[in-house]
Amino acid sequence: MNKIKTALISVSDKKNLKNLLSILTKYKIKIISSGGTYNEIRKLGFDCSEVSNFTNYPEILDGRVKTLHPKIHGGILNKRKNKKHANEVKKNNLQNIDLVIVNFYPFEQTVKNNSNHNKIIENIDIGGPAMVRAAAKNYSDVTVLTSSDQYSDLINELKKNHGSTSLEFKKKMSQCAFTETAYYD
Repeated sequence: MNKIKTALISVSDKKNLKNLLSILTKYKIKIISSGGTYNEIRKLGFDCSEVSNFTNYPEILDGRVKTLHPKIHGGILNKRKNKKHANEVKKNNLQNIDLVIVNFYPFEQTVKNNSNHNKIIENIDIGGPAMVRAAAKNYSDVTVLTSSDQYSDLINELKKNHGSTSLEFKKKMSQCAFTETAYYD
């Protein structure tokens, strides 16, 4: 088991963040976030790096492009035990992202409650599903959560494993993540 050192959090459902953030802080896990999630984390009194500072690239196109960046996806997708990947990580000044916590824009709810086509289109999440799929693909090295309902399981796993997650847990969360992206699509 590898200790989780860096987490990326980007959630539309911001409930139950405080307990999660407390345990991440306890285990000295660096937090990266964007937009409203970044603001909420700071409002709750926790340290957090903004995605645009992490990537050294601003959010663009009215927030349509935030996390679609090689520093994000390279940090998620690199195989930690692959020497070629390790060399590319070093060469490109990437950092591992060990935990991805994302829940998608509430597209289904937006469609039900809104007839404004432009508002509906803007609630199609692109970056979230891309990060979730990347993390789920690389589950042997990355833990992925897609629902605030999974926070207590993660908290228990981190406590049990002193800041790490087991391969069994990562695999289970990966399966949940792929189910979530399939449903979302």
